[in-house]
Amino acid sequence: MAGWEFWLIACAAAVAVGLSKGGLPAVGMLAVPVLALALPPVTAAGLLLPVYVLSDLLGLVAYRRGFDRRLFAILAPPMTFGILLGWYLAAAVPERLVTGVIGAIGLLFSAWLVLARRPQGPPLRPRLLPGLFWGTVAGFTSFVSHAGGPPYQVYVLPLRLSKIGFAATTTVVFAYVNAVKLVPYWALGQLSPANLRVAAVLFVPAGLAVLAGVWLVRVLPERWFFGLVTAALAAVSLRHLWTALAG
Repeated sequence: MAGWEFWLIACAAAVAVGLSKGGLPAVGMLAVPVLALALPPVTAAGLLLPVYVLSDLLGLVAYRRGFDRRLFAILAPPMTFGILLGWYLAAAVPERLVTGVIGAIGLLFSAWLVLARRPQGPPLRPRLLPGLFWGTVAGFTSFVSHAGGPPYQVYVLPLRLSKIGFAATTTVVFAYVNAVKLVPYWALGQLSPANLRVAAVLFVPAGLAVLAGVWLVRVLPERWFFGLVTAALAAVSLRHLWTALAG
């Protein structure tokens, strides 16, 4: 586990985590697939969770005032339920099936975003029922493989948030989700002392990437920002589909 190849891959995964917490959320979905090049996927997810949580703290400092409180209030309960559902069904639902569904949803939605022009105008008021559905799906997929981004974005991107509002809300929502996931991951034995020691080292590149992500969000034009989010969503979704079909 201490070879240079592992540390190179692990640092790349940590940078992906940090960039996502700096406001580029779709990039974070690359982290587990990247680290899975060196570790089994479940072990990779468990190792990265503390890196996510520590990086969340930096993201919260940067975005604590810009998030949509109504959106958070709608999503937090169903995402918690989705996490608990994932914990309960962890041994019963094939990870390959979940990975394929995540990939299909994300790819179809990113294609729709490309073909349909992003609507202009003020932000829309988030609706409760779609939020309950997509929040549950996002919580479940986030627990299984830290891949709550595609279902979350299916619900949030059409709401026309500003880039700062989108980045801030995403950071706060997933900081909450990752904190909730600590309990079931600990119960499943994924937060071992060895994993925590490695995670402490990986927080260094992740923390630097958080700062880089915050800077990129602030300097990128809004059109480029959402284009980058859409492109990353499509790339990660293709990776999920490939993993599901090839597995």
